[in-house]
Amino acid sequence: MNDKYFFEKGYSISTDKSLIDFDAVYNYLENESYWAKGVTAERLRKAIDNSMCFGIHKDGKQAGFARVVTDKATFAYLCDVFVLDAYRGIGLSKWLMQTIMEHPELKGLRRWSLATSDAHGLYQQFGFVPLSKPDNWMEIYTPYTQTQGDGK
Repeated sequence: MNDKYFFEKGYSISTDKSLIDFDAVYNYLENESYWAKGVTAERLRKAIDNSMCFGIHKDGKQAGFARVVTDKATFAYLCDVFVLDAYRGIGLSKWLMQTIMEHPELKGLRRWSLATSDAHGLYQQFGFVPLSKPDNWMEIYTPYTQTQGDGK
């Protein structure tokens, strides 16, 4: 997919956070995603503030979204990637990934990571593979809960 095709169809991708429809992103992550259920609005706002964000827009409406947590020098963690149902099936997820991977501030990173339960095929097209040394990786995983909140 190329930029010209999508621009002609009225789509754009931007890293301008002022264009993000926070309510649309929050609604998707809280109610439709399998990975962010229980996230509070306050926590998501903080995550967006501290991440590099990519929004897909059509006619001023949010069509998709992705966050990259990065130092812009050595490492990036790709997360919260989605295209809303009404905009699926035309290649927007591939275009979004292409745009992220070709972004000048993210070129030449030593390591990218992500976690997915259902989109391996998409990410493999961009060079993602299972961890080469999974025994070297460790984690602390604390799922969101309704009582966890944000310190309230």
